[in-house]
Amino acid sequence: MGTVKRFRERNRGTTAANYPTDATAAIVAAQGGTIWSSGLNRQRLESNGRMGDIQGAQIAMDVPSPLSLPRTVALVGLMGAGKSAIGKRLAARLGLPFVDADDEIERAAGCSISEFFEKYGEQEFRAGERRVIGRLLDQPPLVLSTGGGAYIDSETRSLMRTKAITVWLRAELDVLFDRVKKRTHRPLLRQGDPREILDRLMQQRYPIYAEADLVVDSTAQPADRTTEQVIETLRAYLQPSPVAQAEPGASA
Repeated sequence: MGTVKRFRERNRGTTAANYPTDATAAIVAAQGGTIWSSGLNRQRLESNGRMGDIQGAQIAMDVPSPLSLPRTVALVGLMGAGKSAIGKRLAARLGLPFVDADDEIERAAGCSISEFFEKYGEQEFRAGERRVIGRLLDQPPLVLSTGGGAYIDSETRSLMRTKAITVWLRAELDVLFDRVKKRTHRPLLRQGDPREILDRLMQQRYPIYAEADLVVDSTAQPADRTTEQVIETLRAYLQPSPVAQAEPGASA
């Protein structure tokens, strides 16, 4: 059976991901199994004289409510933007499965992406990539890391804009080059000077990445900090403040 045929047949199904327990339960467990209600008996608290109870109630109120994602979060951006590193951390923080689209493509094709490019070319690769991403977007919400060229394909981009919350991890040239200069498995970087290729890809692709729902800068700071910024940006997008709701058109 040829690689392309096997790629298409393996792409028809996927194993269901195991979802962790509800994030709210984790918060409750961390607070000793108690959820404080809005109807706390003030007289009982005052008569008991236990400030710990009052402080516990304050802590519970200060904990941000867990994000409830209506659909998959898809990370887009150039190679080296940190989609996999940040995606794994984001999935752990949100209590969702993490899936790397490139890994799924290689599993379906039965060969590496570099080998697929060499044997069948970019056009056939993009078609297979589109099928894999389309299948993944039909699953329950997850965190999806996509290849650098996925969002550039107009049909794949349309799928992602319809079925996912897209987040562009925007990075400067120096950051990208520092992350990819020692890697040899990137097909596009084998076609000349890697830095020049990255610069050219930035000029071509950044205007299209800018169509994503959200943009977060991926800098040289620790990945955990960038992950926190992604979460803050998602929270603002999904849970707009009362002021933003009252003033349509207001921008941050």
